Amino acid sequence: MDRRVMKDDALEKEFQKQGYVQIPFISPEEVEALKTKFFELLPTSGGNITVDDLGGNSNAITYDFTFIDKNIAYKQAVYDVITEYFKPHVAKWLADYRPVIANYIRKQSDTGEVPLHENWAFVDERKCTSVSIWCPLVDSNEANGTLQVVPGSHKRFGEVRGPMIPWELEGIKHEIIKDYLVPMNLTAGNAVILDDSIVHYSAINKTNQLRLAIQLILVPSEEPSIHYHMNPAKSQEDVEVLEVDTDFYMQFNPWKQPEGAKRVRNFKFHFKPMDIQTFDKRLREPRFDEQPTGLVSKLKAMFA
Repeated sequence: MDRRVMKDDALEKEFQKQGYVQIPFISPEEVEALKTKFFELLPTSGGNITVDDLGGNSNAITYDFTFIDKNIAYKQAVYDVITEYFKPHVAKWLADYRPVIANYIRKQSDTGEVPLHENWAFVDERKCTSVSIWCPLVDSNEANGTLQVVPGSHKRFGEVRGPMIPWELEGIKHEIIKDYLVPMNLTAGNAVILDDSIVHYSAINKTNQLRLAIQLILVPSEEPSIHYHMNPAKSQEDVEVLEVDTDFYMQFNPWKQPEGAKRVRNFKFHFKPMDIQTFDKRLREPRFDEQPTGLVSKLKAMFA
């Protein structure tokens, strides 16, 4: 993959090696302004969408996450605020990227664990990289549930990732959390820029203070954003590749059949869980975008 992420050569080298970089990002004044905007907008929140809204059962989500809010107008307002404040800083650090999703993430006391995961795939990751900018608005550390990552785990696991697609690391999450994570302890206004395919996690907020952070997901400006969709009720093998835009995510419910998106292709997905020995070995092997053949390249040949 030749498409660079960071403008700075040293940061680009570090990003490609580790899957993330830490940078100074916004000013103390901007931190305070973004906190104020959060509380100004919060009364318009509709609460988190869950599978319960469709008549099913779900585990409670114990953090506030703009992306799964029921009120689309609230989501749009948050997106507008965050992208406006972040725009000059994105232009400074990233090599021509555009935003697709913006979130405030709020953890109240004794809540807020975000399970070990990789973010969904938002682009063809053999061609380029989507990134998340994670910027805490309060000093962030292990006590209040900071972001933690597995360095070097980007583009090595779960090439096909979407809300209903099984994850090969699901069965070994607790072992990874125990032995492989590095916490991102940051002063408010500093940020981590991470490859969306990196394995990451955050624990509960054990303090009596609010932990508030921002996440902005971006893709290369010239690339279409994609979404991998599976409907397990119909098949646990069939995956659709949809071409989507920011409005798609404004309207999106992870537990519903997507509507109105352009279908690019479909393919068969064969799930194979991974053990911890294979996970450890894979961390030292070439990334899937460094390999000459693989799932996505084969799919392109089949469905071109």
